[in-house]
Amino acid sequence: MGIHCVAIGACGRGKMDTGVPRMAVRTCWAAAAGAAVVALLSAAIALHWPPLHAVLQRAFSLHTAHSTKDMENFFQLVRNIVPALTSKKHKGQDGRIGIVGGCQEYTGAPYFAGISALKVGADLTHVFCAREAAPVIKSYSPELIVHPVLDSSNAVEEVEKWLPRLHALVVGPGLGRDDLILNNVRGILEATKARDIPVVIDADGLWLIAQQPALIHGYQKAILTPNRVEFSRLWEAVLNDPMDTQNHSGSVLKLSQALGNTTVVQKGEHDLISNGQHVLVCSQEGSGRRCGGQGDLLSGSLGVMVHWALLAGPQKTHGSSPLLVAAWGACTLTRECNHQAFQKYGRSTTTTDMIAEVGTAFNKLFMT
Repeated sequence: MGIHCVAIGACGRGKMDTGVPRMAVRTCWAAAAGAAVVALLSAAIALHWPPLHAVLQRAFSLHTAHSTKDMENFFQLVRNIVPALTSKKHKGQDGRIGIVGGCQEYTGAPYFAGISALKVGADLTHVFCAREAAPVIKSYSPELIVHPVLDSSNAVEEVEKWLPRLHALVVGPGLGRDDLILNNVRGILEATKARDIPVVIDADGLWLIAQQPALIHGYQKAILTPNRVEFSRLWEAVLNDPMDTQNHSGSVLKLSQALGNTTVVQKGEHDLISNGQHVLVCSQEGSGRRCGGQGDLLSGSLGVMVHWALLAGPQKTHGSSPLLVAAWGACTLTRECNHQAFQKYGRSTTTTDMIAEVGTAFNKLFMT
């Protein structure tokens, strides 16, 4: 039995969250009664399952949930999937990640995603971008392997050559909306699914999905990472009915279900993560700084963690969805990087400053 849930909604408002999974507690109790019930259930479950399985389904406030040991259980699940560093490994074993994006106007985003993947622990990162973007991206860092093919007539074939070598694909950073490039990305996504490769879709990759949801419908190794605007666009395209703006957890659950239980990470004040069955909440402290590029840090790190989680298997995630564990880990890491950088630089904090914090943030969260 795995982690089946999490803190959902804000019960202090006295409203029922209709997006809570079936087994979840659906009403907000008085604080004393709630604490008593949690204590009794925890004791009962502890008799039958190890501590990592003692995460209760509940609909208490985010603050209450994060004051319990539930979050420590999630931290432990992420720690379980992190591969050990050893001299016995060969280059590429801990992750070969592909970034599909980068056009004339947007060169920073694919760099941020690619370098974040490397900083988290991937061994190699390939960036598949438009020809004009390639020299610029190469100039940012010698660490990235850059392929100037995305706007060519044979882009799908060129990227497809590399797919057998890649563990995960991140689609969207700096992609733009050029028709030729988007058409090529459609073909790349189809080829990626055919090889059963996990894919993280962000930015203009999400705009493409909103135009053609069938591209990822039901693909269980896809993760979408929309912000509020992108989420609304996807909602309108897939569900075509009014969204309940008061029930955020219910909305992310419903969108995931409508996409065939594709995993969705809705970024916001609190990140909401759902695979159509459960909703996880990540409310790790970040900051009020909202400079561009933070989503690229998330998508790049998520690409690596998805590979690690799937490689580790259900034994290491104790039956919980590997994609949910990876998404929660990447969201938590991104927020911690934001927080640490903001403590140093305040209002002048940029995504470059946040990426510089990946090493210390990762060690603090997942190596202790």
